[in-house]
Amino acid sequence: MEKPQYKRVLLKISGEALAGAPGRGHDFGFIYQVCDVVKSCARLGVEVGLVVGGGNIWRGLKDGGDKMERSRADQMGMLATVINSLAVLDVLEQKGQEARVLTSFEMGPVAQRYTYADADRYLKEGKVVIFAGGTGNPYFSTDTAAVLRAAEIGADMILLAKNIDGVYSADPRKDPSAVKYDRISYAKVLADGLQVMDLPATALAMENHIPVMIFALADPENILRAVKGESIGTIVEEEMKNV
Repeated sequence: MEKPQYKRVLLKISGEALAGAPGRGHDFGFIYQVCDVVKSCARLGVEVGLVVGGGNIWRGLKDGGDKMERSRADQMGMLATVINSLAVLDVLEQKGQEARVLTSFEMGPVAQRYTYADADRYLKEGKVVIFAGGTGNPYFSTDTAAVLRAAEIGADMILLAKNIDGVYSADPRKDPSAVKYDRISYAKVLADGLQVMDLPATALAMENHIPVMIFALADPENILRAVKGESIGTIVEEEMKNV
C-alpha cells in the first residue's frame, strides 16, 4: 500500500461543489464519489478532518444581503453547513467509514458539540471528523473555520478543493495570459491580492505556519492524489521552497 505524504489533513469542500444542477440542493452521485475517496484516504492511515460550506443552501452575505440583519443571515449559513455535514456523514456511514459531526454550537440530538479532545480522539481512532457550524460566529467564512480547526488539530496540510485547479496570477477566465503557480508564498498572495481564501483565513494560516494546497474537485480522485503528495494544484506556504 502506498504511503501517504501527510498524517493528518483538513479537507475543505464548498457547499456549491455538492449542489445539483440548479446550484442548489445535493448531488448525491457526486457526494458518493467524494466520500469514496475520503474513505480511501482514511484506509491509507490519513486522519481526515472535513469542513463543508453551506453555499448550496444559503450564503449569509449573498443571500441575506440588505434584506435581513447580517448576524442572523450568517447564523442561517452556519445551519446550512450542519445540513451538509449530516448528508456527508450519512454517505460515509453507508460506505462503511466511521465518522462524527462536531458542531461549533449546541445542536442537542443532531450532533455533538466540538471539543479539541474529542476531535483528536476520533481522528486517532480512524474516524473522519466533520466540523460543522463554521466558527460559531457571524462575519467569518467557512474558509476561516477550516483554518481554525486545522490549527487546533495540528493538521499537516489544508486541502482546499475548489472549482479551479490552482492559484493564478489573474483570473484565467478573464485573462488568457494568467500564469498558474505550482507554489507561492503567503506574502505574495496577500501583496498581489490573489483570491485563494478570504483575508482572515489567509492570515490565520500564515500565522500558524500551515501550508494550503488548492486544487480542483472536479475529479474527486485529486483528494487522494493530494494526500499522496502528488504535484497537483498550487501549494501556498510561508516561504516558497525548491525555487
